[in-house]
Amino acid sequence: MTEPMTIRARLAAPVATVRRALTDPAELRVWLAEHAEVELPRRYAFWGRYTPEGDAPHQRLLHVDDRTLRFAWTLDGVETTTEFELEPDGDGTILTLRQSHFSFEEAMSGSSIRGVLQTYWYLALANLNDHLDGRPLLPRTDFTSADLRGELLIDAPMDKVWTSLTDSEQAGAWFGYPIGIEPWEGGRYAMGGFDAGQAAKVFDVTPGRGLSIDWGPTGVTSWELDESEGRTKLTFVQSGFDEGNPPYGAWTGIVSGFAELRRFHEVPDWRPIWLTDEVPA
Repeated sequence: MTEPMTIRARLAAPVATVRRALTDPAELRVWLAEHAEVELPRRYAFWGRYTPEGDAPHQRLLHVDDRTLRFAWTLDGVETTTEFELEPDGDGTILTLRQSHFSFEEAMSGSSIRGVLQTYWYLALANLNDHLDGRPLLPRTDFTSADLRGELLIDAPMDKVWTSLTDSEQAGAWFGYPIGIEPWEGGRYAMGGFDAGQAAKVFDVTPGRGLSIDWGPTGVTSWELDESEGRTKLTFVQSGFDEGNPPYGAWTGIVSGFAELRRFHEVPDWRPIWLTDEVPA
C-alpha cells in the first residue's frame, strides 16, 4: 500500500533564493541531478546517474508559481506526483515536500525503485540546504553503480566526532531518531533504541577511529576517521550486499544523516533543519 509522504525542512535562504535553486537548471545540476532542463512554465526535467531510473527524463510539469512547484514523475511504470511548497520563515524558508506513491514495504524489500523516494528526498534536501549555506555537498547516490562509498570533512577534533558517532544520546540527536549503540566487538546497533527489538551487530572496532555494523541482507556499513589538517575525515562504505539489488534506500539514508552530523559539530547553537516527524530510514 502506498502512502503520501511529507517532509518539511527549514532552509538557510529566503524564498526567492530557494525558488531559484529549485528551478535554475545550473543550480539543479549542483545539488540534485547530473542533468537538468527547465523551461517554465512548460518543462521541468532532471535525470542521470544520481536520479532513480535516470536513464532519461521522466518528469512532466503540472504547476508552477512563486511558491509552488509540482510535477509528475514516472517511476517503475507508475506516475507519481512531487510537490515543493515554500513559506517565508524570517530570513529563511520552510520547504514542504509532498511525494505520492511511497511505500514503506517497498522501501524495506527493495521490490521497486519507488522505495528509495523517502531517503532520496532527505539527501537531496540536505544537499540543497548545504548548497544554499555554501557548504560542500554530501556524496549523491549513484543509482548506476554498486560501489557505495563516500567521505566528508568535519571541522571538529576526531575524538569529538567519534563520541557523536558512538554515543547513543548524541547519535540520536543529530540523526533525529533514537539509536542504541554498544560500540564494542559484538555490541548492538539498534535503530529505534534497544527496546525496539531487532538490532544490527557491531564488529571490527578500532576505538576512536572506526567500526563496522552488520545489517544482514543490506550488508555491512563501515566507517573510519582520520585527521586532516585540523579537521576529521569520515570515510564510509557499504559492502557485502547483493550487487544485483544494491540497498540504495538504506545507503542514501545513512549519507543524508551525515549532513546533520556535520552541522551538529560546525553550526553554533545547532538545531536540525527537519521539521517533520519523518526521518531518514
